[in-house]
Amino acid sequence: MRFLTTSILTLSVACLGLLAMVSLAADDKTKMPEVKVGDPAPAFESTDDQGNAWKSADHVGKKILVVYFYPADLTGGCTKQACSYRDDMSKLTEKGVEVVGISGDSAKNHEVFKKVHKLNFTLLADEDGSIAKKFGVMLHKGGDFPTKDADGNPIVLKRGVTAERWTFVINKDGKVIFKNTKVNPTQDSKQILELVEKQS
Repeated sequence: MRFLTTSILTLSVACLGLLAMVSLAADDKTKMPEVKVGDPAPAFESTDDQGNAWKSADHVGKKILVVYFYPADLTGGCTKQACSYRDDMSKLTEKGVEVVGISGDSAKNHEVFKKVHKLNFTLLADEDGSIAKKFGVMLHKGGDFPTKDADGNPIVLKRGVTAERWTFVINKDGKVIFKNTKVNPTQDSKQILELVEKQS
């Protein structure tokens, strides 16, 4: 009987500890900044797909800036999304739009992704998820992912974190004029084109 009582107490303490952890995780989520339409866009810095420093301050105000977060290089939905932007890039450029894609992949991963699919816009590395956090984008674990490079050789991409697929548009005044947290990968660039055309 004493053993049963001790076991129940131990289990109760463990459950309370688990509930506290869940509560703490929920509190962490509520502390995430929520960038809304009309808010000033967060300033951020990163490394681009060529290994060069990239600062939002050097780009905001000069063009309409599309910042789209995506889960991973060289995966199905993300490839479709990137290729859609690639194919619509001339139309977007004509409208004064600059596009940057951001994921938890390294700059080296981005270099491979761009080469494989001939992408014509900048990809930024956010391996620790710090940029995604500034925008309030939800994050998940990263890991090692086998794939192939532009020559068909097997490689392993190491991703720090996995961001959810969210898209933001920042106008020349530095304010967020569009936010989409339920992005359709194949329609994202088209939706941005429609938005920009309405703005002009």
